Formats: sequence, structure tokens, C-alpha cells
Amino acid sequence: MGSALSSACRHLLWQFSNCILDWRKKSAHAAFMGGLKTYLRVPALLCALSAPLAAQAQPDIPDDPLRFFATCAGRMSALMEHQWIVDGPASDVTKLHRAAVLDLVAALTPPGDEARVMTWRIEAKAAHAALLGQSRHGDHSGTARAARQASALQDQCMALLS
Repeated sequence: MGSALSSACRHLLWQFSNCILDWRKKSAHAAFMGGLKTYLRVPALLCALSAPLAAQAQPDIPDDPLRFFATCAGRMSALMEHQWIVDGPASDVTKLHRAAVLDLVAALTPPGDEARVMTWRIEAKAAHAALLGQSRHGDHSGTARAARQASALQDQCMALLS
């Protein structure tokens, strides 16, 4: 890709340096710009066509954003309550992130689906609270695994907020 781009740039520079003055356009600059527009149409078209493919290939984009953010809100609620016990100041930051996620959930929730969305939030909160509880209590291998899993789930939520 880099060599194709550099050869296209070299070709454009060569065309500009050898540009014949077009008297109808009154300047060499105007003659060059007409050719430049033609050359810029191809990269613009390629970018426009490749954008949907790149969006489909990115695994971070959730299939159902409402469910994803509702689940994240539940996880953040559990994390905030966990942080009240173990790390008080961190709970304030989590509270702000949770408020942003709740705003997203409220904006995405269609009328009449509030109960279903609340169910997703409660289930996610209960599951994440259990995971955080396992990370605090239990044998060493189980606590480490639960802590890693809880951290990975929290990172998924935070990745789309930043």
C-alpha cells in the first residue's frame, strides 16, 4: 500500500512540475487542480467502500448496543458497590461512568422495553457482584481467575466509553 501511495504522489508531483499552462483556465494551478480532482476521486471512493468492511471486521462493535450498554450499567453498579467496600475514591469515578452509560441506555431504550432493559441490568449486576465477591474471597487460583474475568468485562465496557 505504501509503495502504491508513494508512486501516486510521485506521479502527481511530476504532473504538476510538467504542467502546461492552460490559457482557458488562466493558470497552471487551475490546470493542476482539475487533474488533482480526478486523482482524488479514486482514493475517496476506495475509502468510502472500505469503511463498511472495516466496521464489520471490528469485533468491539456490539451487535445489540442496547443490551451491551444495559449489561455494562449493571456491571458498573456492582463495581461501584464493590468499590464502596474496598476502594472508596474509585467509586466516584465509576459513578460518573455509570451515569454516562445510563444516559446511553435511556436514549437507546424504545418505549415499552424498560422492563426488559432493567432485567438485563439486574442480571448483569448480580453476575458481576458474584464475580467480584469470588475475587475477594476464596482460594488463590479462584480469586485470581475471578479478578481477571471481572477486569476483562469492565475493560470491554470502558473501551466503548473512551
